[in-house]
Amino acid sequence: MARIKNKPQKPEEEMSLWDHLGELRDRVFKAVLALLVCTLAGLIFAEPVLQFIIKPYGEQVLVTSPTEGLTNVLIVSLTLGASFAMPVIVYQLLAFVMPGLQPSEKKWIFIGVPSATVLFLLGAAFAYFVMLPPAIAFLTGIYPTVFKYQLKLDDYVPFVLGIVFWLGVAFQMPLIIFVMAKVGIVSAGVLARQWRYAVVIIAIIAAMITPTPDPINMSIVMAPLLILYVMSIGLAALARRKATTPALLDPGESIKD
Repeated sequence: MARIKNKPQKPEEEMSLWDHLGELRDRVFKAVLALLVCTLAGLIFAEPVLQFIIKPYGEQVLVTSPTEGLTNVLIVSLTLGASFAMPVIVYQLLAFVMPGLQPSEKKWIFIGVPSATVLFLLGAAFAYFVMLPPAIAFLTGIYPTVFKYQLKLDDYVPFVLGIVFWLGVAFQMPLIIFVMAKVGIVSAGVLARQWRYAVVIIAIIAAMITPTPDPINMSIVMAPLLILYVMSIGLAALARRKATTPALLDPGESIKD
């Protein structure tokens, strides 16, 4: 039986704009497929996760609609799917935006993917165990002699998941800055000189994530983000020291699977 030869790959320098767009389409498809599969898997864990989410409140939440329970099960499954698929999504992103790496430099892809996962889990754990208890206590403790608090499922679950998920994403700042430094967009010197703007931006992000208007809970979110920013400066310096080219590389020259 004749051996079927694989179609030869085009040299990266000969890839056209359409080739680059085609590769981007393939990577987006793989990321979306991973999200879909992980979301379906998330349905298995939806019930224990819902119980875990409601635990900081300490009571059962109110359901006032026949579809409310199903809607929130799907929301939990989608959030779990995005969390489980994060390594695949990060890999596809890094493989596309960190182009033209030498074989010795491809290790950054395999370092970056588990690092993104660990940072996401750290951010999610920080949100759930450190930030949520005082935030919920604050919100449900306003004028308890006047207000009777009975939280609705439609309000409570998206509220908790939004905080946990987006703080997990925010904790990936060092990795994002490392990638930007690796491709020549930023440098450690620029990040260090612009620290005042960074503080303002982090304060805005903290205000968007923080569910309460009080400065205490906002400071709880800002503190780790500021520490991560300082870490990011060091990682940016490491990225530029290891970089092989000082300028932004062609985003189409991506790493082959």
